[in-house]
Amino acid sequence: MRLETERLTLRSWEERDRAPLASILGDPEVRRFYPSALTPEQAGAQLDFAMERQAAVGVHFGAAELRSTGRLVGLIGLAWIPDETRDAIPGRPAVEIGWQFDKSLWGQGLAPEGARAWLEHGFDALGLSEIVAFTFRGNLPSQRVMTKIGMTRDPAGDFEHPRLPPGHPLRPHVLYRISRA
Repeated sequence: MRLETERLTLRSWEERDRAPLASILGDPEVRRFYPSALTPEQAGAQLDFAMERQAAVGVHFGAAELRSTGRLVGLIGLAWIPDETRDAIPGRPAVEIGWQFDKSLWGQGLAPEGARAWLEHGFDALGLSEIVAFTFRGNLPSQRVMTKIGMTRDPAGDFEHPRLPPGHPLRPHVLYRISRA
């Protein structure tokens, strides 16, 4: 899998991505809307899972690298939503789009640029009819990206994330949707 935008190469994961991904996902500021920053071992396990999912179903969150330097700067892509999470979301949507980028590149428009490419791929190449995005209700930067890429907030789809325990401050999630034009 490989997509290119003006500034990004969006591709499948490779073994060389382990250390830079661990650095990005180990940053507490990058992970401030997640339960914790990841240890290198946890980031490696996440990378292994992503590689397995890509091989099994064709898509999963993948690597984002700068075209100008080849530097890994984050992850972005489409993923099939696990049943446990789908069951918590009204309407049980099937596919989500998501991203996490190195904080040194925040505010440069890379997340919307990469997300637009993934949306186009999802609708045109994969034939999807709808893609959703969700995040902790306090994650306003990601919600701004969702709006910039044409997604619409669906308050009726807001949910409590089932992978977080009841009462956890990050459990309330908002849902955004976009359908094929």
